[in-house]
Amino acid sequence: MRRHSSRPTRLLPLRWLCLVAAVFGVTGCGWIGSKLKPTAPKDEPKPFGETGIPPELRARGSGNADGSVVAPGGNKPGVPGLALTPREDIVFTNPDDPEAQLPELADLLAAPKSKTWEDSETLARRRAAREGKPLLIWFTSSQNSPMCKALNEELFTTSDFEKWANEKLVRLRVDDAMRVDDPGLSLDEARSREIDVKNYAAELKMRFKVMGHPTLILLNSSGEVIGRYVGYKRGGADFTWGLLKHGESVSTRAYAAWRDGLEKKGYREWRDRRERKVFAKLVAYAKGELTFVEPDGTRSRTHEDKLSDVDRSWLSGQKNHVSSP
Repeated sequence: MRRHSSRPTRLLPLRWLCLVAAVFGVTGCGWIGSKLKPTAPKDEPKPFGETGIPPELRARGSGNADGSVVAPGGNKPGVPGLALTPREDIVFTNPDDPEAQLPELADLLAAPKSKTWEDSETLARRRAAREGKPLLIWFTSSQNSPMCKALNEELFTTSDFEKWANEKLVRLRVDDAMRVDDPGLSLDEARSREIDVKNYAAELKMRFKVMGHPTLILLNSSGEVIGRYVGYKRGGADFTWGLLKHGESVSTRAYAAWRDGLEKKGYREWRDRRERKVFAKLVAYAKGELTFVEPDGTRSRTHEDKLSDVDRSWLSGQKNHVSSP
């Protein structure tokens, strides 16, 4: 009979078990990794090149017959091509008369008769620049704002203000509630015109950051905002007028300095036979034809016979000065 030992089974220390497991684990992983190591794919035939696109489906004019393979993450953007000039921005000129497209100065000076309150920002700005006056923009809502009506009744329609403003300002009214009352328009046309007016007013309000009515914006002749007056209280006509007078005075002084600087660059005031005037620079002269450019970039032409006697005399003096040795 075998005697069983009463001595207990001796276990390996924990640190040895961990070491054995680590050794076999690494070895096992390495063995598995060696078995699963990917092999290089065999080259497959590519009858349509790298892109796989048949020639008849590729863009014409491509420099690379096989196309370009898209790299991971996307290819680098190409160099942008030249943008086409819109047809309406292309000016076709006559080589025998390069200035043929320029408008006649007389036509520009014979613009539509100015209104007490202009309704076109473009025309109002042009008048302000040409006349050297500040531009007053009145943002109003004639149908919805009682204070706009009060401002109009207590100040803008008075004879004293009208006389002063006609001499000192160019005025533009932006009314987002204007009703179109033109008997020559159908109901649909009138409605469409009203929508256009509202959209136009909304665009100007956004540009000048107008938040309420009435709001008065005063611009100098070069288009810089020199005054912003928001709101109105009944009985405040004299106060509001005082603000406008101060802004006009500031603008006039700034305009004088601005004009003096341009005169040093060759700008001067020209007049036609009807004493209509324009502040411009003579940039070209040939066979009695003169080409002018105004400070805002407007170009025009005229003949010296259409100028005032004073301007013709000045021009004659310039010719003699140039021709003299």
